[in-house]
Formats: sequence, C-alpha cells, structure tokens
Amino acid sequence: MSATLSSHILDTHLGKPAADVAVTLHRITDSGEAVLLANGITNADGRVAPDSWQFGSEINSSESDLSHGRYTLTFDTQSYFDTQQLTAFYPQVIIDFMVRDANHYHIPLLLSAHGYSTYRGS
Repeated sequence: MSATLSSHILDTHLGKPAADVAVTLHRITDSGEAVLLANGITNADGRVAPDSWQFGSEINSSESDLSHGRYTLTFDTQSYFDTQQLTAFYPQVIIDFMVRDANHYHIPLLLSAHGYSTYRGS
C-alpha cells in the first residue's frame, strides 16, 4: 500500500491561486541522493492533484510508489513571480517531508514574493 500526494499554492500577495507553477517530486535515498520521481504543474486553481503527476518512463513502479521514506517537493517560484512581474526573494521553495503511512498527503504552500509557509493539509 502506498500514499498519495497533492499540493496547492495560494499566492497571498495577489490573493489568488498560483497557476502554472512547475513542481518536482524527489525521493531522498538513505545516502542522501535526490532521485527525481515526477513533475507537475499547478492548474488554474493552484493545485497538483494526485492523478496529475507525470512520472517519467525511466522510473520503475517500485520507485514511483510513495512508500515510507523521505521526499522533497520543489516549487519553481522564480518563473511564477517573473510572469507576475514581481521580484521574488526565494527563487525556489523546497519542502522536505516524511511519508510514514499509506494515507493521503496534501502539502499546501502559502506564497508571497518575500516569504512562504507550509503545513500538512488534509
């Protein structure tokens, strides 16, 4: 049994969802290596749903499962703020998290040009 993952970005500066933000998902191995698992793009509502992740063809099924372990989500905030014509302090946001069970993991990102926060959503 494996976990599912979704994410959601709200731009608190503009007061709206952050659409078209590139997001990458990596698994962190025991040796600390970051292995790319999937790519996603936030939709018009600022969301990457569990079924919208694009897993690469080179990734075998055992690697693409969100089993117990450490992962990172990387958000390309620089490109997003460039399209908004805003200067961003953080060119990317990396959220490092642990999957400990087979539940759904929702990772929201509250974003502004000069700060961000996150939490485990539902």
